[in-house]
Amino acid sequence: MNTLSTTLTIASVCLATLLIGVYGLKISRTTSDFYVASRTVKPWWNASAIGGEYLSAASFLGVAGLIVTAGREALWYPVGYTAGYLMLLLFVAAPLRRSGAYTISDFAAFRLESARVRTVTSVLVVIVGWLYIVPQLQGAGLTIRLATGMPSWVGALVVILVVVLSVIFGGMRSITFVQAFQFWLKLTAIAVPVILVLAFLGARGLNPLADPGNYEMPEITAGSFYATASLVVALLFGTLGLPHVLVRFYTNPDGNSARRTTVIVLGLLALFYIFPTIFGVLGRAYAEQLGPGNADGTVLLLPSLILPGIWGEMTTAMVTAGAFAAFLSTTSGLVISLAGVMSQEVFRGSVAGFRVCALVAALIPLPIALATGSQGLAGSVGMVFAFTASTICPLLVLGIWWRSLTDVGALAGMGVGAVLCGTALVLSATGVSLANPVLAGVVAQPALLTVPSAFVVMMAVSVMTRSRVSSRAGRILARLHVPE
Repeated sequence: MNTLSTTLTIASVCLATLLIGVYGLKISRTTSDFYVASRTVKPWWNASAIGGEYLSAASFLGVAGLIVTAGREALWYPVGYTAGYLMLLLFVAAPLRRSGAYTISDFAAFRLESARVRTVTSVLVVIVGWLYIVPQLQGAGLTIRLATGMPSWVGALVVILVVVLSVIFGGMRSITFVQAFQFWLKLTAIAVPVILVLAFLGARGLNPLADPGNYEMPEITAGSFYATASLVVALLFGTLGLPHVLVRFYTNPDGNSARRTTVIVLGLLALFYIFPTIFGVLGRAYAEQLGPGNADGTVLLLPSLILPGIWGEMTTAMVTAGAFAAFLSTTSGLVISLAGVMSQEVFRGSVAGFRVCALVAALIPLPIALATGSQGLAGSVGMVFAFTASTICPLLVLGIWWRSLTDVGALAGMGVGAVLCGTALVLSATGVSLANPVLAGVVAQPALLTVPSAFVVMMAVSVMTRSRVSSRAGRILARLHVPE
């Protein structure tokens, strides 16, 4: 692997991100520019930006790595990541845009007229954002180490530095341009190497796709059925509550644009996930050559193992560029959403406050990422989806579709979901070994238990406190569902 070429490639992606950020500084003048790009982003442009920030380390590197280690079972990840947007289209996108809110916390306060719900929602959004940033920084560290041989902390630090500078200078309007550019860069960077690798193997009469080795589906058991169902629930419902995705719908001009944006995103994601899936299948045939513990590096290592000479170097540099675009775009989206929430709560939404909060939002996850290693990027992101599905998702779905939701019910449901799923997340992250196999399975994939629990508690407590239903609930729901 040519260290110089990959280093220059990473530097070029970072420089392009910063230059677009500087351009954003020239056109970002108002508070609305910084928070929601003045609600003027068209569907195709917004869909590209959503694809840019949604296709994270778990998508670019982790999906292929999981297919290498788990085979066909791992295909639920790209299916779930994509199908989650169908849920978003059906239940959240257009009504959320019609609310007129800047952040999820703004929506919670608008819908339930409660300062406590707003505060708790803000805390959960920040927790989710930080949990999601950590795998991006771990992925950057892994990429730097494999591609250049430099220490892992260099990659994490570079991502934080570039993201902070681009966000504080340009805000949402600037990041929209950055993320749209980075989506097409990522798609090109993963599609072209796959096509070249398949063409090279085909020219020599080789077809690892036909027999990738040990690729049969394991026997279905009660435990594996539960794990699969729980994963699907986490991915489908978790997408509905991701703060960096939801904030994008506030940038559309109206609800119809938000709906069209979601349809386009579905197509873009379906196209993208074809390629890491093929990388994963190819990786199973070359797993021994990748080396133990390098499953997450399949996309980075495989081209140079298969393609000779300069072709291997070029494709390696290309996928490295795509990987860094993934880390930068997702982290930028998360920092934007967290800065928006934090500045609204602490600095009353000022641009100066936004910039301070962007710095804080980016720096807090850094020591956590440096202190922990990358072990299954897609799996760790899946746990974040489970937490989001158990907390923010019930608030949004019931807040949009159920008139009888109360502030006390919302707090109770989010609290139960956070405690149950948070406990599982901590036990899983700390590697605690549980003797009971059923309990161990629930801890590894908690969503099938925690998501229904959060919904049931939220609804039950709301029924018991029906006197607290806002007198404006009917008018608020009409605003959410009546087209502009």
